[in-house]
Amino acid sequence: MLDFRSDLSTRFAERLFVAILLTAALVLFLTATANAQTIAFKQAVAAAALDDVDIAAFYQERDYRPIWTGDDDQERRKAFLAAVGTASDHGLPAGRYDAEQLIADFGAVKTARGRGYLEVETTKRFLLFAHDIQSGILDPDKLSEDIAVVAPRRDRLVMLREFSESVPSAFLRNLPPKHPDYARLLKEKARLENILATGDWGATVNANKLKPGRKHEAVAAMRNRLYLMGYVSASESNEYSDDLVLAVQQFQTDHGLTDDGVAGNSTIDALNVSVESQLKQVIIGLERQRWLNLDRGKRHIFVNQADFKAYVFDDGKATFETRVVVGKTSSQYRTPEFTDEMTHLIINPTWHVPQSIARKEYLPMLLQNPGALGRQGIVMTDISGQKVDPSEIDFTQYSTSDFPFDLKQPPGSANALGKVKFMFPNKFNVYLHDTPSKSLFGRDIRAFSHGCVRVQRPMDLAYFLLAPQSDDPEGLFNGHLKSRRETQVDLVTPIPVYLVYHTVWVTAQGRVNYRLDPYGRDKLVFEALEKAGVELRAPRS
Repeated sequence: MLDFRSDLSTRFAERLFVAILLTAALVLFLTATANAQTIAFKQAVAAAALDDVDIAAFYQERDYRPIWTGDDDQERRKAFLAAVGTASDHGLPAGRYDAEQLIADFGAVKTARGRGYLEVETTKRFLLFAHDIQSGILDPDKLSEDIAVVAPRRDRLVMLREFSESVPSAFLRNLPPKHPDYARLLKEKARLENILATGDWGATVNANKLKPGRKHEAVAAMRNRLYLMGYVSASESNEYSDDLVLAVQQFQTDHGLTDDGVAGNSTIDALNVSVESQLKQVIIGLERQRWLNLDRGKRHIFVNQADFKAYVFDDGKATFETRVVVGKTSSQYRTPEFTDEMTHLIINPTWHVPQSIARKEYLPMLLQNPGALGRQGIVMTDISGQKVDPSEIDFTQYSTSDFPFDLKQPPGSANALGKVKFMFPNKFNVYLHDTPSKSLFGRDIRAFSHGCVRVQRPMDLAYFLLAPQSDDPEGLFNGHLKSRRETQVDLVTPIPVYLVYHTVWVTAQGRVNYRLDPYGRDKLVFEALEKAGVELRAPRS
């Protein structure tokens, strides 16, 4: 008899063996396939990153593991796409990062090779977005010779390392500037966009000058614009009444104008500025704030050329303020934008007349009257440093290109630098200083110098800056002043100085301040922003 149990056992064993072989083959196949996909992904990442040293180094050091396209990367993808969706809120060009296209690409990718290329493309867009929102779209020092600002750029490789190990949403929230000035401008941008969506500030004011007590249809237009701007209550009255005077005064203060309550040309011009123009200013202001996304220093000096004022800030609060005069609007005399450190004061300074001024201004003067220097106490020396009598020189033999003499004005009451200058050595030879010409500080637009910054309250500023290193800063300063000798007094702690050009800002009290664009730099910056893809917009529905 046949042993059926033995035959059944044999057939079962055979089938089991075949099944094991098939399973092993399948495992090997799946493993080989997975390995092939991994290799294809890594090769694609390496190839896509060839043109970017930082990205290539980042993926190489992590053995080409993904941060965007892996099964565990959903949170990071979601956080980044959400952040990019806010680009327009910051005045950034949303199309530059194209979140919608990224979303479509993530949905469409099918192959390991495709994932590799999408991985690197997403990283490139992340770095671009992080760069833009953190320190600006533009390279400011490439816009103009007058803008020598170097925006703070974070190390891209370090940023990728930190981001890959961070809570993504928290990391992305911390990229924009944290200075209160930035947040306040964001709020003003949103406000203006809402107004732009419904119109403007109403009919413009068609008048040259309006005085309190007057009745005129232009007064009604002025009231309406001030009402829409939030300065006065609504009324159909065309009388320049007391409440309107107060509103005009506040408006003038917010626009850097003499707050006399009279609507003259400057006030009416400011009133007639459109919402669109103001929105452009705010977008420019946000970009300029990104250029300053750094530690400005516990104490620092801020010279706002568009505001014609200088401030000392301590722990983020303005502790000293003074009017200033800045460079003329003609291109060769504009005060530049840059950052440096104030290291010392010079009391009873000698004015070494710059060659550009000597040749362009004093040579023509000497051609007319060789005695002109004497009246100003200016001394002329030759190339060897020997004093020269101007009356013995035939100035007709010289031109603005070959004037061989040096001019200097010793300390004294008529000295162009006054009693003190504040030094932060720089390539522009620009500094802050006193001046005997005090009348110009009364003007609204104070652009009259040759590039340096004249200070209305120089003595007070000197005392204020010396106070941390002297029990009697006023006595220290005046002791040197009375000597009538040029004296250098070093600051124990150098102070960062920022020469900026901000035409809009919002105070801590919520007052929005706008200024003119005397050097035309806002126009230049916005043209560059538009070229980069920045657009004005109404708010999203």
